Amino acid sequence: MTLPDIQRINQIARQAGEAILQIYAQDFEVREKADHSPLTQADMASHQLIEDALGRLTPDIPVLSEESAAIPLAERRQWRRYWLIDPLDGTREFIKRNGEFTVNIALVEQGFPVLGVVHVPVTGVTYFGDTVDGAFRQEAQGNPEQIRVARPCATPVRVAGSRSHAGDSLVQFLRKLPGYEIISMGSSLKLCLVAEGKADIYPRLGPTSEWDTAAAQAVVEAAGGQVTDTKLHRLRYNQKDSLLNPHFLVFGDNAIDWSAFL
Repeated sequence: MTLPDIQRINQIARQAGEAILQIYAQDFEVREKADHSPLTQADMASHQLIEDALGRLTPDIPVLSEESAAIPLAERRQWRRYWLIDPLDGTREFIKRNGEFTVNIALVEQGFPVLGVVHVPVTGVTYFGDTVDGAFRQEAQGNPEQIRVARPCATPVRVAGSRSHAGDSLVQFLRKLPGYEIISMGSSLKLCLVAEGKADIYPRLGPTSEWDTAAAQAVVEAAGGQVTDTKLHRLRYNQKDSLLNPHFLVFGDNAIDWSAFL
């Protein structure tokens, strides 16, 4: 199957980022979803903009968004390809106003992401990649620059860690490494750090959802890296009723058995 024009998807992500920033600049209301995670007007504004734009661009491809996730597996499993989006990844970072939140848009085919865009509204940086052309990082006013994972990994190992979700499992993982440096970051930007060679490993040993990772997984894989479960099987999508991911690892240097540190 031919891929949609990724530059059109970049444009949609940037437009969603502009909608988010309009709300970011104001006093905004924070509500609580059924799972007690926060929801803002920015999530919904971005969701609506992306869903409408993708509907016009690719009317034959269904859209699954964090804000419209109640589609049953019986219907989803009929999809050979679909858009998987997180209109505002890092709502907690948005609420803290630290700038580390993103717009994530992925195209998933046969259970794997084949195109992904991760846009950072506050800085204007966009990461994007697909199975045809590789992975790129683009500054707000700059030209796209190709990115690659770091191989071999650095010494000490540069570990991307969550700003909002550090836990005991990560502490145990770190203890087994011969030496490490932690790089704290919010949202799917941790995967992008691995994609551009600024981090070597991102162990996510806590809950995430499929829309949190698909776009950045496409970027990481296009940059030569891997996103796997803890048994080193490639992370896969739309396989079960639940849209929760297993614990996973993101890394560039596949000569190392990262599962040995779990």
